[in-house]
Amino acid sequence: MPSRARSRRWLRAAGIALLLLIVLTLLGFLVWARTGVMAAEPRPLQGVRSDPGIAFTEDDDAVALRPATTVAASTGLVFYPGAKVEPEAYAARLSGLVTQEGMTVVIVKPWLNLALFDRRELSTFTNLAPGVGTWIVGGHSMGGVRACQIADEENRGLLLLASYCASNLSDTTVTALSINGRNDGLSTPEKVMRARGNLPEDAEVVEVSGANHASFGDYGAQPGDGTASVPDDEMTGLVAREVSHAFAGIL
Repeated sequence: MPSRARSRRWLRAAGIALLLLIVLTLLGFLVWARTGVMAAEPRPLQGVRSDPGIAFTEDDDAVALRPATTVAASTGLVFYPGAKVEPEAYAARLSGLVTQEGMTVVIVKPWLNLALFDRRELSTFTNLAPGVGTWIVGGHSMGGVRACQIADEENRGLLLLASYCASNLSDTTVTALSINGRNDGLSTPEKVMRARGNLPEDAEVVEVSGANHASFGDYGAQPGDGTASVPDDEMTGLVAREVSHAFAGIL
């Protein structure tokens, strides 16, 4: 009997210790997810906010960019940010899609600043622009991985910026465009090409000389990244041109 009682006490203590470890791990993860978030650079963001051609709105779910002075196209983009990057950091880089292509762009505010943890339905974001009939899904870095998870024939386009698919879309009819940087130290060209088989055979893959991982947003330098030599305004124009070309049948 004493031996059995000691065993019960040991099991109870082990269970409490395991529960405390789980709680502490979760708390540590929550603290990590909410600290060190890479903020949007003020000047590019202010440039978008003050652009007379763009209607800038935001709520708890997303940042939305709509054409303000032209008739909006029937196509929109739901875009997922990279890990721990403020959604507003992509406003300037995606602004050319609004001013040049007339698209509506909805930039998700992911749960815990991590797109892979955001399991909300796509309709949470497409409902913000009910006039848009066709949607492209896309993302930067981890955000692109999340976009791959929800891309299908209904969402006819997939846009990857410095990213690649972990899920297999090779047997789908999704129109896919992958733009990556030759100087990317995180989503390196080698990683992008290794995952090329997960995209449809006719997907377009564009490598930008002089672009690094952070070239696809305005949030400053990122640890482990390469050095960029391409100007930000050139990247903005390039993204708009490549999207216009790749999704000509959708826009």
